[in-house]
Amino acid sequence: MKTYFAKKGEIQPNWYVVDATDKTIGRIATEVSKVLRGKHRPTFTPNQDTGDYVVVINSEKVRMSGNKWTQKSYYHHTGYFGGIKEIRADKLLEKDAKQIIESAVSGMMPKTKLGRKQLKKLKAYNGAEHPHTAQKVEALNL
Repeated sequence: MKTYFAKKGEIQPNWYVVDATDKTIGRIATEVSKVLRGKHRPTFTPNQDTGDYVVVINSEKVRMSGNKWTQKSYYHHTGYFGGIKEIRADKLLEKDAKQIIESAVSGMMPKTKLGRKQLKKLKAYNGAEHPHTAQKVEALNL
């Protein structure tokens, strides 16, 4: 028996939609990162992009357990000296809720060229509407 390795162009990506309403961030992020990498497929190959596209809707209705809304902080750097910025989770939810989902999923993806390529297949939106209806998205049950 030989081990199967997927070749470039053999895998046709599917599109999935995930509704984040009343779901915790970590639970969503683990399942989404698994689908983005392609680990849900029997033809998973670690050095090829075998993953699918994932559309996350209603990201402003996501949940956090405990006191994370007031205690969890998100950081980014402006590129200037002393330019580190910090924002609490509840303030980031008001400003741009999709960044919370994107940050959680990117933390679970590999920090390589392939991981950055696979992360571009994540599309997060604040409302229930998204512009990807032409791709025939399927519901992904978490």
